[in-house]
Amino acid sequence: MGLFKKKNITTLEMEKLIEKQKDSEQKGRLFLLTIQALLFFLKEFSLDLKEIDSDRFKKEVDLLNEIFLSDKKVKKIDSLFEKQKINILQYIKTHKKYILDREFELKDIIELLTKAIATIDVENRNFNQSVYKQSKKIEKITLLDDIKKIKIALKQEIEQMNKTVLQKELHDKNQLERLSSKVSSLEVALKKAKKESLTDGLTGIYNRKAFDEYLKNLVEQNAVFRSPFSMLMLDIDDFKKINDTYGHQIGDRIILAMVQKCKQFIRKVDYFSRYGGEEFVIILKGASLRNGLKKARQICKSIAQAQYSIDNAHDIARQGGTELSFTVSIGVSAYQKGDTEATVTERADKALYLAKRGGKNAVASI
Repeated sequence: MGLFKKKNITTLEMEKLIEKQKDSEQKGRLFLLTIQALLFFLKEFSLDLKEIDSDRFKKEVDLLNEIFLSDKKVKKIDSLFEKQKINILQYIKTHKKYILDREFELKDIIELLTKAIATIDVENRNFNQSVYKQSKKIEKITLLDDIKKIKIALKQEIEQMNKTVLQKELHDKNQLERLSSKVSSLEVALKKAKKESLTDGLTGIYNRKAFDEYLKNLVEQNAVFRSPFSMLMLDIDDFKKINDTYGHQIGDRIILAMVQKCKQFIRKVDYFSRYGGEEFVIILKGASLRNGLKKARQICKSIAQAQYSIDNAHDIARQGGTELSFTVSIGVSAYQKGDTEATVTERADKALYLAKRGGKNAVASI
């Protein structure tokens, strides 16, 4: 009896141990997801600025995320984390300093505006005094006995007053324009530089750099909360042949025509970018694979049905000249749980290859 009792106690202890192990594993997974979320929020909080090398910081955060996801031993992870902590702390200090510096610059602008307002106020007082003096002169004129003299004098003073007012208006206008130019020139230049760095020079849509950043952010969001999307990878069929036959300028017009066609089928919330050469990518937010395929077929069919006319080597027109048509092949993939930027893009690229291999002017998915 004693032996059986001892065995029952051991079994109970084992069950408790297994339960604790399961609980520890669940907590471990939860902690890992929490770390991923916090690292994502840390990247989102960071200002996207070259001045503070935010790209390098985001790469270091990504590396830290990879370290926690790796199968390295705890000691190794702890050692690597200690090194990364120093870098993160340094970046936070740089981040704070940048914000403080910008705050001081803003205060300088406010001071500049305050001084400008004070100057305008002084000028307004001078103007008011000038008008007041002229009004006093008009008052004295009314004391004259001769009506003819009053009329002549009044006419002269009114002309002088009008001249003073016009000069003041012109001065105020010029001063306001100069002041506005000083305050806004930096902002305009910054917006222009940022836009140019993220857009394709020929088509005006987003470029590869912008797409990579957008997709990375979208995939990271899905690690924290569900944000489904489908990806369409488009390629103009036989584009090299078009360039060789008609020249690169016509090739550029073909690309522009294709982009305009695609824009007719996508929403403002969707993301359209040039992936490279004659290859393009469309991200359909909230779309399933089925919906992505449906949209791809619409685009493919519309482009294949379009007819263009070449007037000369520099233009594609609607009338006259040699008729030209072209087609596209499209590969479609949809985000799946656990996907990275590479895996979801790789599936779309493989699907595009299948569409090409199947005869082109086609849509395929994986």
